[in-house]
Amino acid sequence: MFNALADRIRGLASLFWREVAKFGAVGGVAFVIDNGLTYYLMHGPMSDSEAKARFVGATVATVFSWVANRFWTFRHRRQANVVREFVMFVIINGIGIGISTGLTALAKYGMGIDDKNLLFLAGVVGILVATVVRFFAYRFLVFNQELDQEPEFSHDHEIIEAHPHREPARAAERAASTPTDGGPQA
Repeated sequence: MFNALADRIRGLASLFWREVAKFGAVGGVAFVIDNGLTYYLMHGPMSDSEAKARFVGATVATVFSWVANRFWTFRHRRQANVVREFVMFVIINGIGIGISTGLTALAKYGMGIDDKNLLFLAGVVGILVATVVRFFAYRFLVFNQELDQEPEFSHDHEIIEAHPHREPARAAERAASTPTDGGPQA
C-alpha cells in the first residue's frame, strides 16, 4: 500500500515537473517584461501613477504569457474552444494583476509609502504570490484539456487515476512478459 502511494506521488511529481519547469521559464520572461516595463513607466511617462504603471506592465506580460503557455507549456492540455480558454486565462490573470497592483496600491495609499523602489518591490511581492495562484489555476482551470496527441503525454492520466482493480492484471502481464532468469524464454 505504501509503495503504491509512493509510486503515485513520484509519478505526480514527474508529471508536474515538466509543466512547472516550462511554466517557470515562461514566467521568468513574463517577469522581466512586466517589471522592465513597469520600472520604465514608473520612472518615466507614468511617474505619478505607480499602480497604473504596474497594471500596464502586467497586462503586456499577460498577453505574452498566454501565447507562450498555450503553445509551449500546456500545449498538450489546451482547450479546443480558444475563446473560452482565453476568457478563463484573462480572468485568472485579472486576479493575478489585481494581487500585484493591489499590493502596490496598498503600499502607496494604505501605508503612505512614496519611495518608488519600495512601491516597485511591493508589486514584485504581489507577482510572486500571484504566480502560485496562476500555476494551479492554469493547470486545473484554463489548460485542463488532455488531448493525448503526443506519445510522451498519452499515459499521464493513468498516473492520476486510481484503478486498484487493474493493478493485479498489470502485474500478471508484466510477470508473463519478463523472463525470471534473465535468459530467453523457451
